Amino acid sequence: MAELLLELFSEEIPARMQARAAADLRRLASDALKAQDLGFDTAESYATPRRLAFVVDGLPTRRPDRREDKRGPRVGAPDRAIQGFADANNVPISTLVQKEAGKHAYWFATIETAGGEVADLLPAIVRDLIGRLAWPKSMRWGAGGTRWVRTLERVLCVFDGSPVALDLPDGIASGGIASGHRFHAPEPFPVFSFAGYRERLRAARVILDAAERRRLVADGAAKLAAAEGLAVRDDPGLLDEIAGLVEWPVPLAGRIDAEFMAVPDEVLITAMRSHQKYLSLLDADDKLAPRFVVVANLEADDGGAEIVAGNERVLRARLSDARFFWDQDRKTLLEDRLTSLEPMVFHAKLGNLAQKAARLEALAGEVAGFVPGADPGKARRAGRLAKADLTTEMVFEFPELQGTMGGHYARHDGEDEEVANAVAEHYLPLGPSGACPTAPLGVAVALADKIDTLAGFFAVGERPTGSGDPYALRRAALGVIRLVLENGIRLPLGEAFREAWRSYAETVPGFEDPPGTLERDLLDFFADRLKVHLRAEGVRHDLIAAVFALGDEDDLVRLRARVDALRGFLATEDGANLLVAHKRAANIVAIEEKKDGTAYSGPVEPAMLREPEERALSESLDAVGARAAPLVAGEAFDEAMTTLAGLRRPVDAFFDRVKVNAEDGGLRANRLRLLSGIRATMGSLADFSRIEG
Repeated sequence: MAELLLELFSEEIPARMQARAAADLRRLASDALKAQDLGFDTAESYATPRRLAFVVDGLPTRRPDRREDKRGPRVGAPDRAIQGFADANNVPISTLVQKEAGKHAYWFATIETAGGEVADLLPAIVRDLIGRLAWPKSMRWGAGGTRWVRTLERVLCVFDGSPVALDLPDGIASGGIASGHRFHAPEPFPVFSFAGYRERLRAARVILDAAERRRLVADGAAKLAAAEGLAVRDDPGLLDEIAGLVEWPVPLAGRIDAEFMAVPDEVLITAMRSHQKYLSLLDADDKLAPRFVVVANLEADDGGAEIVAGNERVLRARLSDARFFWDQDRKTLLEDRLTSLEPMVFHAKLGNLAQKAARLEALAGEVAGFVPGADPGKARRAGRLAKADLTTEMVFEFPELQGTMGGHYARHDGEDEEVANAVAEHYLPLGPSGACPTAPLGVAVALADKIDTLAGFFAVGERPTGSGDPYALRRAALGVIRLVLENGIRLPLGEAFREAWRSYAETVPGFEDPPGTLERDLLDFFADRLKVHLRAEGVRHDLIAAVFALGDEDDLVRLRARVDALRGFLATEDGANLLVAHKRAANIVAIEEKKDGTAYSGPVEPAMLREPEERALSESLDAVGARAAPLVAGEAFDEAMTTLAGLRRPVDAFFDRVKVNAEDGGLRANRLRLLSGIRATMGSLADFSRIEG
């Protein structure tokens, strides 16, 4: 068995594209080998800034002969169709044979393909790989037609210890040659195996494994920070990006001038992170320290002194701009910036951001009434100012600081601290794992912002599609769900949507009241998002659907409690058995209703309950319904579900001893109404027909 090693060597590949490209290379190359009937033991891929590598072990050196029986026309088809099938497969018509396939007989052709040396197959496979590897953006160079993320200079291909010439277009070199670090060791060297390739690369100052480069960056930065009694700010995404920028990581510590430390930490961190890819360091109080870590891609003769000095000069210029924006922005109050929101379009059909601010002012005050501890007056003030920082120079330069800078400017303007914090947090949470506001005022304003957005975009028909969500409405809905569930907010979503639409009608000329069905559509959208959110907690999607199907539930906290109660009940023996009984009863009723063309949903006639099991079931249904109703009204959902356990024995006894389809038509109809009562009684707690299994 043999080993195949590929390396695609180019100019620098953007860090954000490397991991996906390595995974795609492994998948495409593995599939291409399997398509040639070439099995293997292991396949791995790697990425550095200048190379993608793929190694597969356990390949045969020769492809086996292949014999395939290919199905053609059905026996009895026109002669012309049969002849065409034979010609297409390059076999004489006399060699076709008849075989049974399913219910019919077909003509089959036996196609034999001779095997060959695997090395002879590789050039075509690799050329196809280069063309099929997709990039978010690609380029051509010179007069050639090859497309690649950057100029593709060379392809290394070594199979079974020998180089393979690939005959690539546009002057791209191929064979068994690799090279090391651009500055430390650019000289080419021969490659005969993956082990030797990796060792020679390390000797030539290239670490092939991105995970190892990331670990070296993290460990080196932590060591530099610890030497000064500091810690590295946790930033996994930045560590991943840095690992994709360097082939030989060398962390170095730099200094931030003291004059810039008066600028908010978030500004300094963002400037260093977004533009310079520096790691920030924190002191013992988790405050930004006047230090940073830059990761060089080489070992300098002076220990990195010039590299650090150069980066400090660049950072000084960058932070000078940030400090200028900070000083200039504070000269204008947030309140005075509101008129500057008028030219900023929120959406062509939903008005401008000044109108958005007016709606937030009103809606935040309404939502605050459902958030314990939130002052409606302060909520209105925070909603009014929430978008004002979008007019500042700082946010124009660093859009990711929207909200955060509004909080800083609000404090500078003398606004209440709760108001400032709410302004700062109103975009949160930013994702499924992002920080979620917990302060009452912050929760209220964050909810108002997202509800306004969802209500507006749904009203004008801008809903997410299967492949697109340009306005991040799924993220907004998930944000509402997290804010409500994590803080236990008893907010009726239907009422919130209606209040949002009233605000649109008051602020946006020409806005038309949406149809009455839109509220249900929005709640269904939330149900889908809730399923996604709870899936990570092991909550089945069908349980959520079973509760949502009741049609009157828009309180997510109460809905979650009902789902949890349903899940707990179904985990019991009584619950599992009753689910089966419910399905049996529902199926029988559905079949008979369809056959008879009538609904068996009326009350049961007590005088027609002939068998003791009928009477026992009817009495149990009445008793369970009477006990469950006040428990549901009091939101004691666990106890309400437990009452259903009282149905198990009478239901089992009924199915064991009572014939539903009695010869007496009146008796049969009464028993079908009794079965329908099982469905109705259990259906008052959840739609058990939505539950799978």
